[in-house]
Amino acid sequence: MHELVFNNTMLISGIILAVTFIGIFTEHVHGFHRAKFAMLGAGTILLIGKEMGFYSVEQAYEAVDWNVIFLLGCMMTIVAIMIPTGGFQNLAVELARFSKGRLYMMLALIGTAVTVISLLLDNVTTVVIFGPLIIMIARTLNVSPLPYLMAAALLSDTGGVATLVGDPPNLMIGSAANISFNTFLVHMGPPVLVAWLTVLVALKYLFKEELAEKPKDWQDIEEIPITNKKVWYSALAILGLMTVLFMAHGALHMEPWEVSALGLTLLFFASRHIEVDESLEQVEISLLLFFISLFILIGGVEHSQFLEYVGTQILPMVREDLLMASIMLMWVAAVLSAAIDNIPFTAAMIPIILGLETQGINVSPLWWSLAIGVGMGGNGTHIGSTANVYIVTISERLARETGNPKMAITPGLWMKKGLPVMFLTLVVSTILFSTFFDWFTAPVN
Repeated sequence: MHELVFNNTMLISGIILAVTFIGIFTEHVHGFHRAKFAMLGAGTILLIGKEMGFYSVEQAYEAVDWNVIFLLGCMMTIVAIMIPTGGFQNLAVELARFSKGRLYMMLALIGTAVTVISLLLDNVTTVVIFGPLIIMIARTLNVSPLPYLMAAALLSDTGGVATLVGDPPNLMIGSAANISFNTFLVHMGPPVLVAWLTVLVALKYLFKEELAEKPKDWQDIEEIPITNKKVWYSALAILGLMTVLFMAHGALHMEPWEVSALGLTLLFFASRHIEVDESLEQVEISLLLFFISLFILIGGVEHSQFLEYVGTQILPMVREDLLMASIMLMWVAAVLSAAIDNIPFTAAMIPIILGLETQGINVSPLWWSLAIGVGMGGNGTHIGSTANVYIVTISERLARETGNPKMAITPGLWMKKGLPVMFLTLVVSTILFSTFFDWFTAPVN
């Protein structure tokens, strides 16, 4: 494995990355939408990359995770078709009635449902389904939706760490290390369960004021009928089929976006009176544009080898203290995943860990610490995961619709609530990882 030397290419790409993310994080100060800064960063690194020879248009195209883009777009359209049927509103009333106005219980119910679904489905899909529903529940009870929106994102990020299919980095790690679904679940399930309980308890105190609000009397809430049962139940049946296909997409050689596109196509035909243009108007184009630009930006930084260079800084410790190196990797991965998308960092670390394995080092604990770090680290900021960005986007849309800026989840608010969650889950994971280190050092295959 060749030794990386910090050079001007890495320096320039690092500066572009830093300036872009400063712009994204401070959008509420300067007033420019984060998509504009992402586009600026993507364009800058592409032009400079072409000039310096480390990035090209073809590589930029390949850097975009089109699976995420198409999956997100299709799922948002499916949800847009389902909302006018009244099904979500009906479900919101039933959930509100079941919780009997106890707000923390409602948060726990939503959090549990999100976590369970995130074990089998991508966390983006989960929050796309639950986001609009949460807003409707909050409107029904006349309370702030922010605690429940953030709980959905934080718990979907946490729950997704447990399984091989719960988060894209898990698939990358499992493929590189040849880790089976069951092996991944057995090793990641216990720490994720403890982390989930930790997050659930932490949210009770982090949103103490919001959860103390007096909701509308649940007994006075009138039942909302499903106005278009055919479309609603057709959509539920199609979502059930999609769930099965999502779980079996590997065996069927189907990408998740293909499953979502198939589901959307079936739903269009099941609801022939639905106008395609009206449904597509609900798709957040700015969100998709943001992610495309972000993928291009991160792809350029990755091709400059800056991320790989950052990752190699922890390697000298591996030979001296494998436990300390694993824990350090976990925390470094978490911090960087909070600042940038966790997929590029995972991609940069995989060849490094594989290189260590060829030198006779037991890398099993490094795989697990990397999975925990990139998964839990996504909770730290509003751009730490795709699920977070979607939740922030629909909260901003709600703020515009209601004319109430307090309905928007700002980067500062997310860090105020999300960073404590990230650090708590990392501390818990570190304790468990250290206590049962022998279990995590066992061969993964």
